[in-house]
Amino acid sequence: MKTRTLRVGTRGSALALWQTDRICALLRTAGYATEQVEIRTTGDLTQDVPLSRIGSRALFTKQIDDALIAGRIDLAVHSLKDLPTELPQGISLGAIGQRNDPWDALVGRGSIGWRDLPPGAMIATSSLRRRAQLLRSRPDLQVCDIRGNIDTRLSKLDRHPEWAAILLAAAGLTRLGLADRIGERLAPEIMLPAPGQGALAVTVRTGDDAAVAIVRTVHHEPTARAVRAERAFLRRLEGGCQVPVAAYAEMLDATGGRLQLRGRVISLEGERSVEGREAGEVGTEAEAEQMGTVLAERLLSNGAAAILADVRTGGSPAVSEP
Repeated sequence: MKTRTLRVGTRGSALALWQTDRICALLRTAGYATEQVEIRTTGDLTQDVPLSRIGSRALFTKQIDDALIAGRIDLAVHSLKDLPTELPQGISLGAIGQRNDPWDALVGRGSIGWRDLPPGAMIATSSLRRRAQLLRSRPDLQVCDIRGNIDTRLSKLDRHPEWAAILLAAAGLTRLGLADRIGERLAPEIMLPAPGQGALAVTVRTGDDAAVAIVRTVHHEPTARAVRAERAFLRRLEGGCQVPVAAYAEMLDATGGRLQLRGRVISLEGERSVEGREAGEVGTEAEAEQMGTVLAERLLSNGAAAILADVRTGGSPAVSEP
């Protein structure tokens, strides 16, 4: 082992610990000793209030960011979709791990699928993005709020017989050995994922060149290009608040040169939406980000600006994921 023991910050949920274990294992393979440091965030401490009413865009990251800036930890592991598109001063995105399953999963009792949902079925989710897309495809559905980690949400589903299903990220279920609870992975025509969904992020202190060099050993370039495009798309659309935006990018060839990005903007009640695609050769992460910005600009011109203006005028909640 190399001499430096890396203190790795993480949330304490089962999923966060699995994700951190994964990154730490890769770092140990590269020859670095690691020590995990569990940190409770605002999102963990405030379980009885809907995400939409808390009002912080760094709900699951702020306390970890504070520890990183203060030097109590050397790096931190996050679900990439939890990271704000604009990181706090002093924090940098050092590496992006290989993406797993990016899709959203319908989870009910038994093998429920999208076509099995009866008229007026009640679905629980904490995400504006998921809510808006559910209502876009099925305006008859009722959508209610749910909080908690994966185990808590599954327990709540079991305790609420009036709920037909809940929505969760398929990657989280798979990582925790709960893939058998997935009724159906929803097709992108129904549910595009959150930007960065299924990918892991490692943050470091800005200027800590040694830490940057270390965490690059876990960096996965094809994933990085794809999610950089997604996050740039979201960044251009946010305008300072969280909005119902979905995006998914993928490399179209084995060499990792041609990228396709699909994006969607949806009104809160799902009655209006604008979407589009952009594809082309991207040789760098910066070029992937440019693709995301180009697609966002096109959708803004094609009606997304009006949708987002209505969302913001209507008092859109500040946080809607995970």
